[in-house]
Amino acid sequence: MSIFKAYDIRGVYPDELDEELMRKIGNAVAQFLDADRILVSRDMRDSGVSLCEAFIEGETDAGVECVDAGLLSTPGNYFAIANYDFPGGVSITASHNPRQYNGLKVSRENAIPVGSESGLAEIEKMATGGVYKSATAKGKVTKIEVLEDLKKHVLSFAGDIEPLNVVIDASNGMAGLVLPPVLDELPVKSERLYFELDGTFPHHEANPLKEAALLDLQKAVREKKADLGVCFDGDADRCAFVDEAGRIIPSDLVTAVIARDYLEKDPGALILYDVRSSRAVREEIEAAGGRAMPERVGHAFMKATLREKNGLFAGELSGHYYFRDNFYCDSACIGFLRMLTVLSKADKPLSEVIAPLRRYSNTGEVNFRVEDKDARIREIAAKFADADLSYLDGITVEYPDWWFNVRKSNTEPLLRLVLEADTDEKRDEGFARVKEILGEPAEE
Repeated sequence: MSIFKAYDIRGVYPDELDEELMRKIGNAVAQFLDADRILVSRDMRDSGVSLCEAFIEGETDAGVECVDAGLLSTPGNYFAIANYDFPGGVSITASHNPRQYNGLKVSRENAIPVGSESGLAEIEKMATGGVYKSATAKGKVTKIEVLEDLKKHVLSFAGDIEPLNVVIDASNGMAGLVLPPVLDELPVKSERLYFELDGTFPHHEANPLKEAALLDLQKAVREKKADLGVCFDGDADRCAFVDEAGRIIPSDLVTAVIARDYLEKDPGALILYDVRSSRAVREEIEAAGGRAMPERVGHAFMKATLREKNGLFAGELSGHYYFRDNFYCDSACIGFLRMLTVLSKADKPLSEVIAPLRRYSNTGEVNFRVEDKDARIREIAAKFADADLSYLDGITVEYPDWWFNVRKSNTEPLLRLVLEADTDEKRDEGFARVKEILGEPAEE
């Protein structure tokens, strides 16, 4: 299976992605961007050091100047590209993937993502097809410091934050580097878990979507009687929240409360949410005077539409939060500050802020192993032909009292289901009907 995915490049090191291939990728990226200088940064994974050196070699062989930002979060990379007017850049990271993985995310000017449909396939063809450029004059390597400007930028999103008590789990990832300077400027009291940079992830996977990764956070929140808990992924572009009781807050409901808060000052603004989100998200946005718009899952699609429509804010079920004033890019640190702002304005605990949004019964995302994914989606369309159907991302089937979305995995023979209903009984009934087509859920 190719390491060139829909939105980035990821593979097991060194079996699927090694220094030689990374050198070719660096050269191909330089050719594709056709720029005189390119920004590069990396996360804390051990393999990142040699892979970054190899990428820089390939880039400079093409005659392009490499501006090395060193260790930096992926949102920090986006910020640097846009803020300093780079023609493009690369973040060397495998995000939330386990320790044996590494990869990279490619951006054009203004931190516009390069995905499979917008250049990544072309980069793959050059990197694997022997199209290597050796310029007469090798490009130079320079350095840049980003953290101080990044801190000021992130802090610009903070509202009037009260002296809250919070627990923060950095997952031994890049939040442990970029967040402390921000916290030093805030009145919050923070219990900090796993802020040491360690790409072996000795405590838990750096994936806050997995409940096992949140156990230490939940325990600490309860022990410290904290107002809020947050867990970041490896490259700090996603985060997950728990309330004061340690209960996990679904990220689509976080999107709703942040959107509602923004709309107090910007009524009528456009808010995007992904197609898997609860109906409560759309309802809350519209009740607050906003315009709600569903979008395909994936940062490339969310950013493109947010930019095209000049939307104010967007959120995904995966814990990505996008901001117009952040160059239409995602940032978990900014999402964290906006939640602190929401809670500071509330006169009640976070659980009570969220409670009214938990008004539907949801399955969460459930995977089904399916070889002929298109055929199963056609079966769904035929079986549920009496419903309102949408094909924005996979297929969405809507009835007045329940709905579901089934979409294809870009990397595995899986169909991913999210189903929601007015009641637990209706949820279970609908789930049973969909299982008649998809079979039993895949084992984790």
